[in-house]
Amino acid sequence: MIRLLNGLVLLALSGCFSIGGEAGAPQVHYRLNDAGVAGVVRRAAPLVPTLLVQPLPADALADTTAIAYSRRPDQFAFYQLASWTERPVRSLPRLLQQRLQARGIATSVGLMGDALRGDWLLTVGIETLHHDVASPPGQARVGLSVELFDRRNHARMASRSFSAAVPTASADSAAAAAAMSLALAQAFDALLPWLEGELERAAAKPAS
Repeated sequence: MIRLLNGLVLLALSGCFSIGGEAGAPQVHYRLNDAGVAGVVRRAAPLVPTLLVQPLPADALADTTAIAYSRRPDQFAFYQLASWTERPVRSLPRLLQQRLQARGIATSVGLMGDALRGDWLLTVGIETLHHDVASPPGQARVGLSVELFDRRNHARMASRSFSAAVPTASADSAAAAAAMSLALAQAFDALLPWLEGELERAAAKPAS
């Protein structure tokens, strides 16, 4: 975390600028979205009655509306003329909730803090969300860490990390935002079958 923040400060002091000749363009806001939710096939029956999704605290890349890019490992800067409409640490868990609802994994899927009670909790942390331009036009990189908890037994049942990288069409914020939404969808595509398998095994065990 300290290394990440130091990298951000150094790049900011040296002059954070937009890649791809965006100087003079108006400020643009992009919405992070799940590009794959529309194609989700719903399960015949839910696995559990209720599943809650809890976001974990994020670092400087995800707990801001600024869109990050990186030219060198462990060094990051932000596009000056482009930003997210909402901090990813808030929008991404909601997108995951919508994907889980569309799949029908549980009868009800809510965010922690909603007026729902449930035996199953899925935490999601954002490990990375940035435009890697070490080799232009670069790649959009998304990394997630998730853990499944059985709240009946106060036990962690499973944990795993998921990552995806999608090539960007050009080295600019518009291409980066679009590719990050595609990368997020790919990460969700891998997460869902893993979660279904873990829930099937965990839900079959009696509560102690």
